[in-house]
Amino acid sequence: MAHTYLLFNFGTDEEKAQLARHKLEGWKQAFRLDKKLQYKLERGESEAKPDSESIQKAAEPAKAEKSKTKTKSKGKSAKTEAREEAPPANGKVNLLVRLYFSGHEKLTEQRWLDRIPSEEPFKEASPLVVRQGEERFDEIVKQFDSLG
Repeated sequence: MAHTYLLFNFGTDEEKAQLARHKLEGWKQAFRLDKKLQYKLERGESEAKPDSESIQKAAEPAKAEKSKTKTKSKGKSAKTEAREEAPPANGKVNLLVRLYFSGHEKLTEQRWLDRIPSEEPFKEASPLVVRQGEERFDEIVKQFDSLG
């Protein structure tokens, strides 16, 4: 099974990075891509790296709580929560996406490789596709693994 990595550089636009993260999370749930589509946010400042993990962990329980409780009044939207949880945009924000499809799912993998960079929050983030066997592949794998 081959890995393919997509790198997106959002610069200092934390809001677009959170929109992209939210869109990926929606796709993971809608298309049941739990192990096949994984992503990690990387922030330029070293002290902000633990925050990216806490944001992802905080977003998951919040969604679980909403589905369990039934209330008549609607709470804050997911976009509002993401903006409140997001740390201030001081450094560069990179999004690393790993696609992990088996050999017989080549068409599905190609469709996702075509779709993700063409969608709205990802277009402007200078997408870079790195496949297994290319020069920067080992460097990207180490970077992805070091993020958490």
